[in-house]
Amino acid sequence: MKNGIVRWRLLLSGKVQQVGFRYTAYYIAKKLSLSGWVQNCADGSVLLEVQGPPASVRKFLLQLKSQPHIHIAHTELVVIPPVERERGFSVHA
Repeated sequence: MKNGIVRWRLLLSGKVQQVGFRYTAYYIAKKLSLSGWVQNCADGSVLLEVQGPPASVRKFLLQLKSQPHIHIAHTELVVIPPVERERGFSVHA
């Protein structure tokens, strides 16, 4: 953790593609003032990196998991170094 900021890399599987997952992640991250990115993977999973204060990053994941149209069956989480001066949250193809 650097300056009270954490960065998580998450690989999520389950019902996470073709349910608006990436844009839901974008709006939750924006609402919580988090940075990072999200993208679909060829195997049907979703990969994302999210960065911000620890409590906000935990809240981000809890809010994603509570969406009725999304079902996260498996989560792989790796804590990685924060990216300095990163602004915003982006959706990748």
